[in-house]
Amino acid sequence: MTQLRIRDAAVFLGVSDDTVRRLVDGGTLTRAVDDAGRAVVDGREVAEHARARSTELADPATGVRSSARNRFVGIVTDLVVDTVMAQVELQCGPHRVVSLMSAEAVRDLGLEVGSVAVASVKATMVAVEAPTAQEDPR
Repeated sequence: MTQLRIRDAAVFLGVSDDTVRRLVDGGTLTRAVDDAGRAVVDGREVAEHARARSTELADPATGVRSSARNRFVGIVTDLVVDTVMAQVELQCGPHRVVSLMSAEAVRDLGLEVGSVAVASVKATMVAVEAPTAQEDPR
């Protein structure tokens, strides 16, 4: 079982340490004690809570079918456009997504800061990384 310290769970959930403690007190998360005597919570429970409380914006592309399963609805927060290429930044919930595309595509899509857009990701390779286990400093 993956255990997370209270402060780490708070960071992953985007809440305060006190909120995590209230989730423990309310029975949403189970408190345990690690080998060093620190309060920890179950990583699986934190993941389930994060998924349950996530919110997605409504996808404006109703009626459109796509093979891409990773679609992130967001708002355009920055545009850098030159004569040929453009960099488009979207804020999709808590995630920042940056796309490089042609300046022509930006014009064709009518993108501007404040526009609602969908970042669609389809890749043959997605890298997943995990931090290495930290040694107990004692």
